[in-house]
Amino acid sequence: MDDTTKAQSAVWPGGAPKVGQSVERSRTITPEDIERFSELSGDYNPLHYDETVAERTKFGEIVVQGGVTTSILNALVAEDLPGPGSVFLNVNWDFTAPVRPGDTIVGRIEVTAVRDDKPITELLTTVTRDDGTRALDGTAVCYTMPIADAD
Repeated sequence: MDDTTKAQSAVWPGGAPKVGQSVERSRTITPEDIERFSELSGDYNPLHYDETVAERTKFGEIVVQGGVTTSILNALVAEDLPGPGSVFLNVNWDFTAPVRPGDTIVGRIEVTAVRDDKPITELLTTVTRDDGTRALDGTAVCYTMPIADAD
């Protein structure tokens, strides 16, 4: 093993992600997701609960909180790529269309850069509704720390 390979192993104990690598997850959004997020965040905006108010907006109906939409990206980063021990350092997300209860969303991340001196990964991030409409476009930067085995 040369010095570069040793350094790479120390920086990425589980192996470094590769540029172009991608993963997806899908999830159907429910009214209970809105309720749970409201309990957690305190966000009780009428756009998420009051059909009469929501119908009078440009959305025309109830929409879910942005945090519900982006939560699928949290799961992808923490569970799939880069994986356990990963946290967001920076996100830049544009919400391009609403997500409504009953929509099935597909979150996707793609690796665009991997540092070899630190376990930092740059990602392209998207969330798409089941009707093909892109609900979110953006980027993220993640840091991945080793997770100690529990004894």
